[in-house]
Amino acid sequence: FELKNVSFSYDGSTDVLKNINLRIFDGEKVALIGKNGCGKSTLINLILGLYQPTEGEIFYKGHPYSEYDRDFITKYVGITFQDYCIFEKMIDQNIGMGDVSNIGNEELIKEAAEKGQAEKFIEKLPYGMKTWIGKNYDFENGVDLSGGEKRRAAIAGVIAMDPAVVILDEPAAGLDPMGRDDLFEQIGLYHEARKNTILIVSHSMEDTARFSDRVLVMNHGHAAMLAPTAEVFAHAAELQEMGLQVPQVTRVFMQLRHMGYPVR
Repeated sequence: FELKNVSFSYDGSTDVLKNINLRIFDGEKVALIGKNGCGKSTLINLILGLYQPTEGEIFYKGHPYSEYDRDFITKYVGITFQDYCIFEKMIDQNIGMGDVSNIGNEELIKEAAEKGQAEKFIEKLPYGMKTWIGKNYDFENGVDLSGGEKRRAAIAGVIAMDPAVVILDEPAAGLDPMGRDDLFEQIGLYHEARKNTILIVSHSMEDTARFSDRVLVMNHGHAAMLAPTAEVFAHAAELQEMGLQVPQVTRVFMQLRHMGYPVR
């Protein structure tokens, strides 16, 4: 998808996003980073078609969003929000909820579960993602899932629908190091097999550095950088001026250079 000269204002006077121009290529893994209030959530909502740009236009495969109906946009973009939603009693309903046309309609979700939709969706998942549900995939005891298991079930529900673009908002939040490693390994295997576009929003610079092909840096409503990951983190001083952290290994190299060691 592509954004051309996109600005957005909630009140008609103050732009939250200002003249955004960017292109995300098919099959890319892109990380979206920036301080709170920089416009990340607004940008995501524009990509989801929930908001319309105040100025400019968004394109998918060369066609403006205005040529597509709402159902099409929700079919090609799948998202798990940081504050993910999950049904406490019936975990199968969450997998059924992976069909975004069901979102907001509990009866449709229950109906999908009763018709075995959950099993159909689960079969589309990489093996490792099936184990996220595994023995805990229980129609009666879903409430016993831990927070990390619920997060993984929510992600599995979206990925099972195999959307062209997957947006994961802080997917590893609350997971222990082993859980984070498993999460990114399985998402990586999914991407390797399906070549879908993946956009990850994260405050973890380590996760960003190891997973993404390119990094989009938002700052005060502007797209400050969009470049290969190593190139972005080479501008560590600029990132820190924006109030962002950099990966620990980058900080180590910065300190070594400061001490006079010829490292690159």
